[in-house]
Amino acid sequence: MNNYECLSSYTKEELINLIEIYSKNWLALDGVWFQSIERKFGMDEAMFYDREAWRRFTVIEAKRIKEFLGLGNNSGIEGLSKALRLRFNSNINKDKIEIGKNVLIYSVLDCRVQSARKRKCMPLHPCKSVGIIEYDGFAKTIDERFICECESCYPDISDNDCACKWKFVLKEKK
Repeated sequence: MNNYECLSSYTKEELINLIEIYSKNWLALDGVWFQSIERKFGMDEAMFYDREAWRRFTVIEAKRIKEFLGLGNNSGIEGLSKALRLRFNSNINKDKIEIGKNVLIYSVLDCRVQSARKRKCMPLHPCKSVGIIEYDGFAKTIDERFICECESCYPDISDNDCACKWKFVLKEKK
């Protein structure tokens, strides 16, 4: 039996569950490699490599989602909203999207990474510098007109109702 035949044998609900399992597995791998560097070389070194990994991964992820959705180069707020919903971590984090005129606010209400670190009595992941690279790169790959701003992200929390909050402004080209 090939992989297509194997996957075809599952129900829609089972396949959705499998996507969640794959997302959790990916996040576990991300955490395991990060923590191995953090233990051996410290947080600063781990953050350097985390930023470098996300600089490349976020573009790869966005390109694949953009192609899957059939989004054009200027898909705007609607395109970004659809693409954010299909990111691997959107399957396992509780999030919220708010849309206004030329603005999209994306909030992660419950972050599995930070929750896991709290459970393990580890310091929170100082993810703002990584998030700036991740979310800006993702949005610009979906539509290059986006400007991404961090509204709240550890260690600079300004909104205690979420783990992080990102503002995407669609700038029209002149």
